[in-house]
Amino acid sequence: MLPSDTVLPVLLGTRAAERPDAPFVVVAESGDTWTYAQAHADTTRWAAALARAGVAAGDTVLTMLPPCTEAVAAWLGTGRLRAMEVPVNTGYIGTMLRYLVDDSRAAIMIAHVDHLAAIADAAAGPGRLGTVVVVGARGPLPESPFELVHAADFLAAAADDPAPEGPLPTGRDIASILYTSGTTGPSKGVLVTWRQAELTATGIMPSELFDATDAFYSGFPLFHMSGKGPLYACALVGARVVMRRRFDTKAFWDDVRTYGATTTILLGAMANFLYQQPARPDDADSPLRDALFLPLIHDLDGFRSRFGVQARTTFNMTETACCILSDGADLANATSCGRARPGFHARVVDADDVEVGPGELGELVLRADEPWTLMAGYWRKPEATVEAWRNQWLHTGDGFTRDAEGNFYFVDRIKDAIRRRGENISSAEVEAEVNGHPAVLESAAVAVPSEYGEDEVKIVVVPQPGHDLDPAELVGYLSARMARFMVPRYVEIVDALPKTPTEKIRKVELRAAGITPATWDRSAAR
Repeated sequence: MLPSDTVLPVLLGTRAAERPDAPFVVVAESGDTWTYAQAHADTTRWAAALARAGVAAGDTVLTMLPPCTEAVAAWLGTGRLRAMEVPVNTGYIGTMLRYLVDDSRAAIMIAHVDHLAAIADAAAGPGRLGTVVVVGARGPLPESPFELVHAADFLAAAADDPAPEGPLPTGRDIASILYTSGTTGPSKGVLVTWRQAELTATGIMPSELFDATDAFYSGFPLFHMSGKGPLYACALVGARVVMRRRFDTKAFWDDVRTYGATTTILLGAMANFLYQQPARPDDADSPLRDALFLPLIHDLDGFRSRFGVQARTTFNMTETACCILSDGADLANATSCGRARPGFHARVVDADDVEVGPGELGELVLRADEPWTLMAGYWRKPEATVEAWRNQWLHTGDGFTRDAEGNFYFVDRIKDAIRRRGENISSAEVEAEVNGHPAVLESAAVAVPSEYGEDEVKIVVVPQPGHDLDPAELVGYLSARMARFMVPRYVEIVDALPKTPTEKIRKVELRAAGITPATWDRSAAR
């Protein structure tokens, strides 16, 4: 049997006994500190209250909460019972929320008062949800199709109950069912084991590089591993998480300095948002010494020099556990996401799952030496699970290449690939060059049909606030920096890109829009 001592709900008790007054979470907005002893006590209270409500091993419990200590305690309390937390994206409403509530098969939900109206709408579905425990409410609760109960009352009812007994959770138990964002179809619930969550955490924050003196700055939601991973990573070494409800470019460096944050994740456009801020003389004068970039920023050397931080990188998805990593800050180059991590195997394969050679484009597939270190499957979707695990390799759906030294390079989501004039083009590489323009905030490259066959490249661009962007000037900038066949023919300037509630760009909408009256055509202009 897999051991329990590094499973987070159990590990938290160990940390509380060893160093009870050490901070586990610091709330950036208020400065309040949640110690390891307080976290363990609150987790035990939630476990007892959920057990009194009938939650048992194998059950599901919905949560719909912002990043807060209650969300952490509810998650770990659910896990202590060997039940499965199902965190809901706090941006979900309507059909998406009803689908997840129904698909989860949960009878109880823990939610912030701000989401009660959206949750009431979910009663239109055939789900089993009956009780909603409300966090953050003051005074009487509103009318609802569900039974509503104040979190304080829910916990008080079990105040005299003994701590839950029964088997402790092990690495094979399900830590959470995390729903993918559904960019092309209905979301799938990924069964994330505690062992997978632990290895994701050590990929985010390797134990050999960090200790109890460190602080992880996290502005990420707890319905995503970017928010859960730092909590697990810090508990493994006894460090602290500085938690902000959402990433805020303007608050970032003040928070880092105020709370002594030493490491963080810079996800997607976050690094670019920080880099595009006006330079300050004290940019490099902060406690932050390390950042995990996902992906690496275009001007990596400039970022490292300006802010005085080391850069690490990885490739990860909800179904995996940081299986490809850089060796700490020793990057192979400015574009690789690293090599296969010890304990994992990675291949790049063709449509028949046959491995291709160095430099050839294919799909990344993964395997693990140890059990339960990759997803246990998709919740209630056996066919999708079998398809993802065909030939006993987990298929990522991502296009990759590998060089002769074993370094892996992300090219694109396979469905997002662009083919022009016989050449395969990575939309990610096009976007990286576009995002390097000083007037660009973020962008998305998509394929549009060409009158000559195959595709043309269209780039949809959001300018920096207060900046005007001329499509012809942008194309001139790109022409000096990328291969001719990669230079976009079409440019469209927009105020915002369509995104999923997990902030992934919905390229399916951009492709469907195609050429619009607002699209600038380089060929026509020439």
